[in-house]
Amino acid sequence: MGELNSCDLEPEKRAEYRAQRAVRRQRKQRAKFQRRMRRLVPVLVALTAVGVVLAGTKFARGQAKAAQAEIAPLTEEPAPTENKAPAYSASETPDTVQLGEEFSSSYAILIDLSSNSILAEKAAKTVISPASMTKILTVLVAAEHVKNLDDPVTITPETTDYCYRNDCSAVGFSPGETVTVRDLFYGTVLPSGADAALSLADYVAGSQDAFAALMNAKLEELGLSDTAHFTNCIGLYSADHHCTVYDMAMILKAAVDNALCREVLSERTYTTTATAEHPDGILISNWFLRRIEDKDTGGLSVLCAKTGYVTQSGSCAASYALDSSGKGYLCVTGDAHSSWRCIYDHAELYQRFWKP
Repeated sequence: MGELNSCDLEPEKRAEYRAQRAVRRQRKQRAKFQRRMRRLVPVLVALTAVGVVLAGTKFARGQAKAAQAEIAPLTEEPAPTENKAPAYSASETPDTVQLGEEFSSSYAILIDLSSNSILAEKAAKTVISPASMTKILTVLVAAEHVKNLDDPVTITPETTDYCYRNDCSAVGFSPGETVTVRDLFYGTVLPSGADAALSLADYVAGSQDAFAALMNAKLEELGLSDTAHFTNCIGLYSADHHCTVYDMAMILKAAVDNALCREVLSERTYTTTATAEHPDGILISNWFLRRIEDKDTGGLSVLCAKTGYVTQSGSCAASYALDSSGKGYLCVTGDAHSSWRCIYDHAELYQRFWKP
């Protein structure tokens, strides 16, 4: 006998019959879905293993979406979390050279950006004080929040007093002087001006503490927060203000990838906006870039750099160079006995390990 039509049943039986049909339909749909999933599972497992969600064809993408849509109502388990590699990273290779006592700086790393491989290192994962190399992250975070480089900013007495009390390097802005946000970027990097860095932090976040929170959020985004943590935007020493030379190389890499930061870090001289306090502006310089120009770097052009010094870190610097083919290199060193030795150490690493 054929299947009954619900209209042939008595009214009180129709609801029960419809429910039974709904159950049968659900079972058929589930069986169909399970057959489909048995075909898809090997593909999905392979994709998950390599951390890639990729469909080679429009059909495969449609199948993946259909599978997700059907899985959702049938399970309450959360979707698996992919193990993502840090956004910025470089790795040792069998050819990575371990620098010894013959190399002056206590900490060093040289990275080939074309392969993200570490060419040479010395205690590269040891936590140190980054000193004013900190300001690379300062301008990177600020660049991601600033909308108008021509906005006026007034230098406060609190800022200049802070710089004086902590014996910080400064651009030389006067209390009450109004400059531009652009001036603060260049002032933070070229002369390592704490007055510019503090004013930039206040402009972006309202206070140095709030800005430091943004800096640490950026470190986490870059995958560096296990060893890097910053408490200020200047580089003043604190036991809680630290990173490795590897971390600083990755910070510099992110900064070089930012158009504004790259421009600021590569400028050799800059004159700030003319003001009543400084009618001709203030001429500032990136002394590292100007001093390394006549050193033998083996044919590489050093384009970006930021130095630093506190007693606990010695002289340190981070630089970025290009060869004639456009390949990029990062170099970070720490604890040289002088600012000149720091420059020579960078030149030595570029000359020694660059291969045309």
